[in-house]
Amino acid sequence: MKGFLRQTAYFLLLALILQSCGTPTVKLVNGKLPRSTPEAEGVDSRGIIGFLNAANADRHEFHSFMFLRHGKVITEGWWSPYSAELKHTLYSGSKSFTSSAVGFAVSENKLKVTDKVISFFPGYLPDTVSKNLSNMEVRDLLTMTAGQDPDPTFLIPPKDSNWVKAFLARPVVNKPGTKFLYNSMATYMLSAIIQKATGQKLLDYLSPRLFGPLNIEGADWETDPMGVNTGGWGLRLKTEDLAKFGQLYLQQGRWEGTQVLPKSWVKEATSFKIDQRPGAPDSIRKKSDWAQGYCYQFWRCRNNAFRGDGAFGQFIIVMPEKDAVVAITSETPDMQEEIDLVWKYLLPAIHEKSLQPDPESDKALKVLTSGLAVRLPAGSNEQGSQSDLAGRTFKLDPNPGKLETLGFSFTGSECTIRLLIEGKDYSFSFGKDSWVTGMTNLRGPNLLMRARNHFSGIGPVKIAGIYRWRDKKTIEMTLRFIESPHHETVTCTFDKNKISINRKISFMPEYRIPELDGKISN
Repeated sequence: MKGFLRQTAYFLLLALILQSCGTPTVKLVNGKLPRSTPEAEGVDSRGIIGFLNAANADRHEFHSFMFLRHGKVITEGWWSPYSAELKHTLYSGSKSFTSSAVGFAVSENKLKVTDKVISFFPGYLPDTVSKNLSNMEVRDLLTMTAGQDPDPTFLIPPKDSNWVKAFLARPVVNKPGTKFLYNSMATYMLSAIIQKATGQKLLDYLSPRLFGPLNIEGADWETDPMGVNTGGWGLRLKTEDLAKFGQLYLQQGRWEGTQVLPKSWVKEATSFKIDQRPGAPDSIRKKSDWAQGYCYQFWRCRNNAFRGDGAFGQFIIVMPEKDAVVAITSETPDMQEEIDLVWKYLLPAIHEKSLQPDPESDKALKVLTSGLAVRLPAGSNEQGSQSDLAGRTFKLDPNPGKLETLGFSFTGSECTIRLLIEGKDYSFSFGKDSWVTGMTNLRGPNLLMRARNHFSGIGPVKIAGIYRWRDKKTIEMTLRFIESPHHETVTCTFDKNKISINRKISFMPEYRIPELDGKISN
């Protein structure tokens, strides 16, 4: 009997120790997530192969993909010219990181979610402070229920240097906390509040608290004209960084045995707060991941999952019931279609226990991931009149883009163009059959490129270029900004001493900048 009691006491003590230690957490290996195989972690490789084949076959352009099970990377891939060491613009995926900063600040008693927004900015208030503005709280910013209508995001940045003052001046037509309206400037205000409450920019505040423990290096974040991180967009991280962040939330804020982010905040930040589509029929709710509820800068998903996401398909999908995380960067015209691929192929591939090794599927998966590449422009048998362009510079007619001259040179199969824009020289190189990579200070296409001080806080950006001849007098050059979802295509048609230029932006396929005309200048 005494032995039984001692044994029972031992197991009770062990249970208490395990409870105090919390849920086992992943341990990094040389700063990276551990690697494993799909079957070893209970995932059928054939499902992942189906997912990748579907991704390659449809209209979505994937740039990277990482699949975690039990805290281990079981599949990863980058579509060339994108690669593992590149950061990627997250757009609204940034919001979930801003939410985390609020969680840290709350845990440190720097602020409360019930604090009034106007209390942080007494010097920036409009002459008349409405009742609704007066009642707006931090949590209303977190849940996209600030009460403004329309969304001020695209109304403020282009014309105002003081975004805080401009935000507070916008009419608050609905009682805060009652009506969902997606509002990236509301997230920007969270960043401004963090800076006001802590004395540090959002990025600097997060670095020792979040990025440091997770071994996330090289993060950068755009700022407004006053040096406040944009909050609702503008963060750039690597794909594995996204996966680590998702794993942190899956582990309820614990990381390598330490409670990095309070468990209570993780639960609060990822639980249903407001219905973004009230009154939507069940037929919509069953098929839409945008009708499951909004949290604190996270979205609820079908299959009892939650996610952070950004425009054009930047995803951090966390599936607690499956102990799995999926990170994706891409440029897609339909984010729902893209996330549907996760539910169609990856979710059913997850099993409770380890599976028998499948060498054939494992080999096929490795071949598939090693050969991923974005679609190249269709080839042509035409060989253009390279000699008619080589060494020549064209002076262009006045145009909104302030492009003054365009020059061409060729070295082997590589084409280099030189641009003069507002008195500044820029150079880009393009490969005939393969991508040529480089860097530039010229900013690429972006949803918020009209915002004043756009890209402040971001250094030179990485690019990749490829070209083809469409016919003997037409050269088409594709320039990818490979730390963003976007690219642009420039087509030049020349005839003797004249040239016409057309530019198309990837996420605006129906939009083409009016053709520019130029004449030879040398």
